[in-house]
Amino acid sequence: MTQHQRLLIIDFGSQVTQLIARRLRELNVYCEIHPYQNVTDAFLADFAPQAIIFSGGPDSVTREGSPRPPQSAYTMGVPILGICYGQQVMMQDLGGLVEAGQSHTAEFGRAYVTPAAQKLSILEGWFEGEGKDAGREQVWMSHGDHVSRLAPGFEVYGTSPGAPFAITADLARNFYAVQFHPEVHHTPNGAKLYENFIRLAGFTGDWTMAGYRQQAIEQIRAQVGKSHVICGLSGGVDSSVTAILLHEAIGDQLTCVFVDHGLLRLGEAEQVVAMFRDNYNIKLIAADESDLFLGALEGVSDPEVKRKTIGKLFIDVFQKYANEIEDAEFLAQGTLYPDVIESVSFSGGPSVTIKSHHNVGGLPEKMGLKLVEPLRELFKDEVRALGRELGLPESFIGRHPFPGPGLAIRCPGEITREKLEILRKADAVYIDQIRKHGLYDEIWQAFVAILPVKTVGVMGDGRTYDYACALRAVTSVDGMTADYYPFSHEFLGETATRIINEVKGINRVTYDITSKPPGTIEWE
Repeated sequence: MTQHQRLLIIDFGSQVTQLIARRLRELNVYCEIHPYQNVTDAFLADFAPQAIIFSGGPDSVTREGSPRPPQSAYTMGVPILGICYGQQVMMQDLGGLVEAGQSHTAEFGRAYVTPAAQKLSILEGWFEGEGKDAGREQVWMSHGDHVSRLAPGFEVYGTSPGAPFAITADLARNFYAVQFHPEVHHTPNGAKLYENFIRLAGFTGDWTMAGYRQQAIEQIRAQVGKSHVICGLSGGVDSSVTAILLHEAIGDQLTCVFVDHGLLRLGEAEQVVAMFRDNYNIKLIAADESDLFLGALEGVSDPEVKRKTIGKLFIDVFQKYANEIEDAEFLAQGTLYPDVIESVSFSGGPSVTIKSHHNVGGLPEKMGLKLVEPLRELFKDEVRALGRELGLPESFIGRHPFPGPGLAIRCPGEITREKLEILRKADAVYIDQIRKHGLYDEIWQAFVAILPVKTVGVMGDGRTYDYACALRAVTSVDGMTADYYPFSHEFLGETATRIINEVKGINRVTYDITSKPPGTIEWE
């Protein structure tokens, strides 16, 4: 992405560094996150950022050997914004002083910043609240250490009860530093601060999905040449956008492989085939291997064994069909940017997290294929935007996440065909209810889990002894944390009535109100 104006985020290990990048991408600014260990003088010279942001982090700059940026970052002549630990490292590096945490200067959670007498252009649009918030701004603090002496050239532009240097700047060098986290939603006006910073840094907002689409197509063609590409298609938004983008770039050089493992939702296999084979005329191998998978899962109740069984079979089945494609040299994956970012652990070592796709995990090495990952620079919301740019139907773009093992992990205990059929029907009713009430787009993920217990019920004058099920619906930004969706009792009652009346085999409905953490979104 060298032809774009680029901003570099140096990551010192904050849990919310990705949110910084998301805020900037929303402002049409191309940025990349790199761990501090990888940012050398040579790297900076090659990357040539137009501005730099120092993230927060869990370490203390008072500790010998604590994470630092290269000194050349300060002499490049580009604007720098330091956040929390990033502020403290700027002060320590540039001649100020940071002291270890003390109870009266530590701040965790909501705080309020008030402006100093002098004005600062990066704060344009701040401190304009009304009533009790007039002249102050709510922010989110998370610091134990504190700046006790400013570096030469810096002035104070905002204070909080625990941070007398909450907002500081050296205007001559275009250096800015804040003790709070403007990227989190608990700092309501934080996006405006980022907007002001990139304006001061001269960004014009040249990062758009239309531009990315064309550039990605050119890169795919340059990488693939005349070779053939195999794409594992699940029907989810990531693999769907990957397939459409590849097809636009290389046409019939692409073959998609869709494996039905018998653990999909009601009518899902038919929808995927119709979408890609009929609507887009993409070469598609649709393999019904449900008997193979369900046979292997017979009698299995341990969730980890389920996952490993499905994952191993998927590789074997995918390879079998992929081997039928002559001259295939590339395997396409819908890897996203959060999957490839190197996060920084507390001990200071990088811990690379690469997404292990259930449908293609291990295949590149096993089959001798090279990878093509056209979405690896995008966040999830950007993938959806690219899908719209490519004309993908909203019904696919806005789909809730669906796990690779499918209904297997929504069926605690032993899996049977009978339980899967009951689960499919109950889930279809539940999602239909959510759509009818206009709630689908408010919810990150919603599904039914069929429980490994039967309960006594009464229907008419007869006794029933059927399965209980649990409804699950959560709100989330990235799936890392989640809260249950606050349905009304009327909605829950109406939905339970429909499921019990329309789905034979269920006579009791519950609603799961567990957040993540301590629970997980899926049941297994």
